Amino acid sequence: MTKSKAVVTVLVLGAVAVYYAVTQVKQRKAVADEAIGNIQAELDGLDPLTRAAVVAKLSKDEVKGLRPSS
Repeated sequence: MTKSKAVVTVLVLGAVAVYYAVTQVKQRKAVADEAIGNIQAELDGLDPLTRAAVVAKLSKDEVKGLRPSS
């Protein structure tokens, strides 16, 4: 294979890889957006006191996950 054919092959394979990566990211984002919408709908369906308790619990759990282990 000549050098120019090799370069073209590498460029085409690179473009295919980038296209695949972009489509995977878009697909995962769509799934995440749907999950977020479902969670928000569930939270909206709760009474205000229960909603506040759930949000506080989720926030507390997230803060624990961010703190460095001693």
